[in-house]
Amino acid sequence: MGEIMSHYFENDEKVESNEHQINVRIKNVDLKFIVDNGVFSKKGLDFGTRTLLENIVLEKKDGDILDFGCGYGPIGIYLAKISNFKIDMVDINRRAILLAKRNAKINDVSVNVFESNIYSNVVKKYDYIVTNPPIRVGKKILYDILFEANQHLKEKGQLWLVINKDQGAKSLVKTLANCYEVKIVVKNKGFYIICITTD
Repeated sequence: MGEIMSHYFENDEKVESNEHQINVRIKNVDLKFIVDNGVFSKKGLDFGTRTLLENIVLEKKDGDILDFGCGYGPIGIYLAKISNFKIDMVDINRRAILLAKRNAKINDVSVNVFESNIYSNVVKKYDYIVTNPPIRVGKKILYDILFEANQHLKEKGQLWLVINKDQGAKSLVKTLANCYEVKIVVKNKGFYIICITTD
């Protein structure tokens, strides 16, 4: 599976814990996160996630959002801070789940965090699914994540994601366009912010 995969897309109990706190500011919103080994982007908020959050547009005023692959929680917690949406957050990594729950308390937001292998434990439908998808899981699982999202979105629901051009953004956009209405919202230093709308 590879070293990076075992670090944050699986439950590798052998990865030694080394928690520390990072401070993050996103569009004038100050947040604090406890991060750890074995969880994506432990050194600070990654550029892709930051670009996604700085450019996402929630056209509805309230409803339901799923933060898919939440890691230690920056997407769901930020969206909970700036909106009136009910936020669910899922990840397959148990260490990430525990961190996301703690970080929600630290940042004083109410979110629902639970473990799920792709959408195995996701039972409701959402207005928005937001994700910085785990590209290194491979094409099949990545496509399962993105194409099965349709089953978990409400009518005219939107999937927002970030992907780097070096990770196949152009070909992914073409493939997604076969099934969805796809809009490239912004390109920034090789990162594509993509908004996909269901029928």
